[in-house]
Amino acid sequence: MIESAMQGAWDELTTRLRPFIARRVAPSDADDVLQDVLLRMQRALPELRDDERFGPWAYRLTRNAIVDHQRTLARRLALESSADLEAPQASMADEEYPAEQELATYVAAFVAMLPSPYREALTLTELEGLTQREAAQMMDISLSGMKSRVQRGRQLLRGTLEDCCRIALDARGRVIACEPRPDGKLPGCACKNG
Repeated sequence: MIESAMQGAWDELTTRLRPFIARRVAPSDADDVLQDVLLRMQRALPELRDDERFGPWAYRLTRNAIVDHQRTLARRLALESSADLEAPQASMADEEYPAEQELATYVAAFVAMLPSPYREALTLTELEGLTQREAAQMMDISLSGMKSRVQRGRQLLRGTLEDCCRIALDARGRVIACEPRPDGKLPGCACKNG
């Protein structure tokens, strides 16, 4: 049984962390992430050496839980993209660029391989369809900071894709061919396993 003083401390902690989490994940996921954070705190609390550092420690655990949640979401999107490949619903434009459509099914897996915070920026803007302004508010950073992360993330994503595959573009910048490089630098490349 939880003592009433402890229950009050957990309630106060929940009141402070829930808005922090809700700004960074989908509203429907906020309670799940909060529960994960509280479990992590319960497990790791004996390792906290300095009580004065409780606040920064709690927010560090919360940020880690949010990042883990976003990684899981990116992996789920990658799996859903693979499932979509099995049952394609091609439009007229899709039929003109089959290589581009195939490459698009692997993008989420490549985004999941990017380092944080670029992975989160591209997941929110490119995969979940949020505007950069909405993503900046969710991540609690400035709009210019989010623009910088998205731009840098796109550069990293392009480099990762080019390390894995030879990609040919037409004059309009559309993908017309894509094949794995025999000397690809990514041994776990999703397209080689696909």
